[in-house]
Parts: sequence; C-alpha cells; structure tokens
Amino acid sequence: MIDPTTDNFHLLVNGESQPCASGTLLPNFLESLGMNPRLVAVEYNGEILHRQLWETTYLRPNDRLEIVTIVGGG
Repeated sequence: MIDPTTDNFHLLVNGESQPCASGTLLPNFLESLGMNPRLVAVEYNGEILHRQLWETTYLRPNDRLEIVTIVGGG
C-alpha cells in the first residue's frame, strides 16, 4: 500500500509490516532497521537474493523480505 502524501509504502519483513520510503535500496533499508548488511542473508519475494544484486535492488510496495542474521559461535 502506498501513502500518496509521502510516497511511503509498507512491505512485509519477517512477517511484519514495515514502512519504507520510495527509492530505498535494500542495503539502506537494512541499515534503517539497525542491521549490518554484511551480517545478514535476505530472501526477496521468495528467493535468496545474491549480495551482488543488493546495490541495485530498490524496494517496492508489497515486497516480502525474510532476513536472517548470521550468528557466530559454536
């Protein structure tokens, strides 16, 4: 859904609705959520999105992201 007064919309992130501004690139969105893009894996609309595509992936209304944080340890 797009807000016509602000060009903002919502997308689904790990099952929850999150606001997003039009023209937002995936890495910038991840940072806005407080995530380090180097430490996550992203499924974009049902498919794993290769990291080399992130810098050219603009988020759009109704996109679905599943974000998994990489955790070290053993």
